[in-house]
Amino acid sequence: MRRKVAPRKTISTFAFVVDGETEIWYLQMLKQNERGIRLNVEPEIPQKKALEDQFDLVCVLAEGEYDSVYWIVDLDAIIKESNEAISGTKTRLSYFNEMRVKLCNDYQKVKVIVNNPCLEFWFLLHFERTSKYYRNCSNVVRSLKKHLSGYEKTEKFFKKRNNDIYLQLKPFLHSAIKNAEALDPFELENPERAICEMHELFHCEEFKPCLMSR
Repeated sequence: MRRKVAPRKTISTFAFVVDGETEIWYLQMLKQNERGIRLNVEPEIPQKKALEDQFDLVCVLAEGEYDSVYWIVDLDAIIKESNEAISGTKTRLSYFNEMRVKLCNDYQKVKVIVNNPCLEFWFLLHFERTSKYYRNCSNVVRSLKKHLSGYEKTEKFFKKRNNDIYLQLKPFLHSAIKNAEALDPFELENPERAICEMHELFHCEEFKPCLMSR
């Protein structure tokens, strides 16, 4: 009698839509270092970085074969454009919120992750429990350099052999998650405050192995 062979476990594939290279380098180093993750991580930068183009790409990917699609959004530029908008006109912030709500309502596999002002604030939360509102990324980087000496937004720094960005941050990942969880999520009515929703990624079952080792 032929023995039944258990079906092979398929590898999940997650797509990430981002507007910068730092997110891609961070995700690449996460995947490279976390051998326990049975997951294909496919970061994508739209050819055009406008909000509408990012939104359109998320929708296209959500209609495809991906198990999950994450849209990682830095809020600093959106807030800046909104503050400079002509009074009485719809702001970029309102447009973004409409896109975010539509994605959440129409696509079960889509998750929108908001960082304010930028991804570097997530890095900073690995070292500090803070709810300080930074108006721009440059100010966050100044604080971050107190903990990550020589930090710079370059591929060389992020992918440094045996000392890449993920390896430097990994010992403090549990603290970063707790510090991010302590912050309030994005709200259209009150956007000008510290926001970091990156911890949502590590609550996903596929990313749980990241939390197993220190």
